[in-house]
Amino acid sequence: MTAIPPDDLRLVTVDTQNEVRIEVHGDLDYDHADLLLDEATAQLAARPGLEDLHLHCAGLRMVDSLGLSVLLMIGRRTTQAGVRLHLDDRPAQLDRLLDLTGTLGHLTASVPARAPRSVAGEDDLLAAGPTGPDGTT
Repeated sequence: MTAIPPDDLRLVTVDTQNEVRIEVHGDLDYDHADLLLDEATAQLAARPGLEDLHLHCAGLRMVDSLGLSVLLMIGRRTTQAGVRLHLDDRPAQLDRLLDLTGTLGHLTASVPARAPRSVAGEDDLLAAGPTGPDGTT
């Protein structure tokens, strides 16, 4: 009898001063995708000076629709934080999925200048001046 490898997701996080690499091994699917989202989110929250988040995908076996959704969510969170997302060593099946869905460019697009991590208060918005079409508020 042949043992079937577990369909789990294993993450190995390696960090430096301005960069974090998360090695992804296994299936990024409905049952496990939240693990990657939680780890990426925790790294972004813990490192306000982070410049690059690398997802090392060589050990990725399968990605389902929720896995793709998690990658897109990580892309949104890195963009909001002003962090560059890298999908390194992508296997062919991930490239096909990203190509079919048109999401590769979205996930690896350049990041605008670092956005502030706090949201402007209401007073700041009012001080910005009129916003109506005729110059009134």
